[in-house]
Amino acid sequence: MSRREHRKGPVTLRGAQVPRTTTDQRLLDSRGPADWVHSDPWRVMRIQAEFVEGFGTLANIGPAVAVFGSARTGLGHPSYEMGIAAGRSLVGAGYAVITGGGPGAMEAANRGAAEAGGLSVGLGIELPFESGLNEFVNLGINFRYFFVRKTMFVKYSEGFIVLPGGVGTLDELFEAVTLIQTGKITHFPIALVGREFWGPLLDWVRTSLLGGGMISEDDLDLLRVTDDVDEAVAWMVAHRAARAQRQLASDAPEADYSDRS
Repeated sequence: MSRREHRKGPVTLRGAQVPRTTTDQRLLDSRGPADWVHSDPWRVMRIQAEFVEGFGTLANIGPAVAVFGSARTGLGHPSYEMGIAAGRSLVGAGYAVITGGGPGAMEAANRGAAEAGGLSVGLGIELPFESGLNEFVNLGINFRYFFVRKTMFVKYSEGFIVLPGGVGTLDELFEAVTLIQTGKITHFPIALVGREFWGPLLDWVRTSLLGGGMISEDDLDLLRVTDDVDEAVAWMVAHRAARAQRQLASDAPEADYSDRS
């Protein structure tokens, strides 16, 4: 898509109609002392509509895993090939695949899922330099607000597979870790694929964060790293099985030994 074409939710704008700012930017930019009284309450309706659209569209996708990674790794890049393999492997394990719907590693995971005959989901976002949803998405939603989109990732994914990526990938990764650490979500596996890429980051976490007493030893167990995409998918499957066992145990009626005479 050229710079002069822009998607704003379901609307496509071209040429002079392309806005210079995004919806998120206009929401977060500071205004005059009373401007919010006239504009922000009405934005709540649009935000509500995005949540309703997302919940309604994704409610029945079944078990799903989100795959994150750089938008800048193209066909032939090792991360792109890992993305294809991850998408295929997840579909083979019975999962739908959710990505940010963009190019690079996201496109690769969607491609692997679509080519394997599975459900390939893309959750797009309005950005100034956007490319739109990639061609391998067969169920896609475009969001205006990052926080709505992030809610959909966490709510409808059973885990994350994280390929090498930049700031956006790190944002999704550490937000998920924070939600697990604080107990907002439970039994949520996160697999980092690529030891060479992720190793230095994990070393820094151990030396600076753990070494400085800013996290606990248990926090390190929230992340697992591998070079094998199939191993990452196997972790997702194992967590799903363990969760099902816990659910069965919690649903089982307690034995009544009160009167056996």
